[in-house]
Amino acid sequence: MFIHHVYFWLKNPDNSEDCAKLVEGLEKLSKVKTIKRFHIGKPAATNREVIDISYSISWMLIFEQAADQESYQTDPIHLKFVEECSMLWSKVVVYDSIDI
Repeated sequence: MFIHHVYFWLKNPDNSEDCAKLVEGLEKLSKVKTIKRFHIGKPAATNREVIDISYSISWMLIFEQAADQESYQTDPIHLKFVEECSMLWSKVVVYDSIDI
């Protein structure tokens, strides 16, 4: 299994329209065939020193294998998402993990 977790910081985090556009883009992006499961989220209302809640939206993907994630990166749906939505965010951080 390959987990691809992306955190987005919106340029205008208080703008609900920008947030909705990003979520809409992620929902379209979820149609990539190699994605096994996905989750779109926002920071939970938790408050502990080790928790970073500074991001706007998270996007977690589960792939069967690393090759499926590599294919996702060059999929036309993914490339279109980046083209249409990249102006919305100021920062993106990605954490990838595999089974032990």
